[in-house]
Amino acid sequence: MRQLRRLFLAIILAGSFGPFAAAETPPPMVAPQGERFTLTPAEGGYVRLNKETGAISYCSVTNGVTVCRLGAEERAALEAEIDRLRKENAALKARAEAGPAPPAARPNAAPGEEEFERALSFTERFLRRIMRLFREEAPPGGAL
Repeated sequence: MRQLRRLFLAIILAGSFGPFAAAETPPPMVAPQGERFTLTPAEGGYVRLNKETGAISYCSVTNGVTVCRLGAEERAALEAEIDRLRKENAALKARAEAGPAPPAARPNAAPGEEEFERALSFTERFLRRIMRLFREEAPPGGAL
């Protein structure tokens, strides 16, 4: 696939420069080792090659702003991915609607008597321990 994209890039570049432009065209701007993109001059801008994925895009600079457009192949891949995600989303929604209903929330959000007694018991034990620690650590004479 990567070789096919490189061949496609070579065909595009050869067609965009025309027969006489080959002698006048500067060499491609090859990125240093480890960099991801290679830029090649084209009519009115540059062709950008992603060396990792083989994706090709056409870039131009207008009023100091660089704009890169995806090639037709990349656009088709993105649209296919969006379509796949839409279908997956619809399937998930249908499954969620068909699944069991979530448990009903209690109309009164106040805790029940048992929960209240447990919380009160915990608080009472906590306070008793804290008071015991203060008494054990208090300096003689009771002044803090």
